[in-house]
Amino acid sequence: MSMLFADSLRELRSGKNLSQRELAERMFVTRSTVARWESGSRLPDANMIYRLAECLDVNVDRLLNAAAESDESPTVILVDDSRIFLTGGLPVLEEALPNATVIGFSRPSKAIEFARGNSVALAFLDIELGTTNGLDLCKTLLEINSRTNVVYLTAYGEYSIEAWSTGASGFLLKPIAVEAVQAQLKNLRHPFSLGGTGE
Repeated sequence: MSMLFADSLRELRSGKNLSQRELAERMFVTRSTVARWESGSRLPDANMIYRLAECLDVNVDRLLNAAAESDESPTVILVDDSRIFLTGGLPVLEEALPNATVIGFSRPSKAIEFARGNSVALAFLDIELGTTNGLDLCKTLLEINSRTNVVYLTAYGEYSIEAWSTGASGFLLKPIAVEAVQAQLKNLRHPFSLGGTGE
């Protein structure tokens, strides 16, 4: 994990003359949690980063950008059983995430096989995937890597309520556009390098 966030947090906390324990008390977390953030062994999720910014009285973008820095380009997958949508959707994701490695899958089983051997930062999943569905695929991907962000893609808005109960970060209606994808990136549960999207 990049040490940029850890170093930034330590510097900001010290600048406020706060001990790890004092910051932990303000955040309602344990001192060991703050210690893990500052050692680089753990990265807080987006909600905690917003709370840290409030506690430290700093612009949240500073902490979000530090959290987003990564030594490797993130891997993003798109899973849709429609080859037409894959062909049209992949260029949109590549434009929205220019520094990411974007890979498409028409079969959920192939996406799962890939996720078992690679760290997937963000998965865009169609909800209707033939004999399976994106909701089940989301659960499987999160079992493999709990820090994978999932955004559902569908042409049917009625799925949105059920989709939120699966641990996903977002929901987009097809066809997707660069601006809509970039808007979703602000809501990811687990920040990562946004690849030049201006964040």
